[in-house]
Amino acid sequence: MTMQALTLSVSINRNWKDLYDAIWRPEAFQKWASGMAESTLEPDGDQWKARGPAGDVTIRFTAYNDFGVMDHTVRLASGDKSGDEIHVPLRVFANGDGAEVTLTLFRQPGMSDDQFAADADWVRRDLATLAQRFST
Repeated sequence: MTMQALTLSVSINRNWKDLYDAIWRPEAFQKWASGMAESTLEPDGDQWKARGPAGDVTIRFTAYNDFGVMDHTVRLASGDKSGDEIHVPLRVFANGDGAEVTLTLFRQPGMSDDQFAADADWVRRDLATLAQRFST
């Protein structure tokens, strides 16, 4: 099934590689991603455990790479089927002398227009926090 997607971005006044190096580690997400900022984030093998807004989750993060890819997959505590996994494409790349950070938000099955809009607003706030905290 294809889902509606919305890609949101923010320009940041910092070299893209320096920014990526500063934020790629899972622990750094707590400095700007509000869903993780109020949570404990604990390593558990090749994934991390956290308490998200909707309850306990496990998160698998993309390993460090030379391409600025910071994708992660969130599995809801209730989930043992693929429908309970949420893939979050997240990229950092050059924008002139600075950086562009993009996050693609997928509308999950059964999600209302209002909930999708609220999730998009949440991502916009988190990206604004990222820009504020990591600009040079």
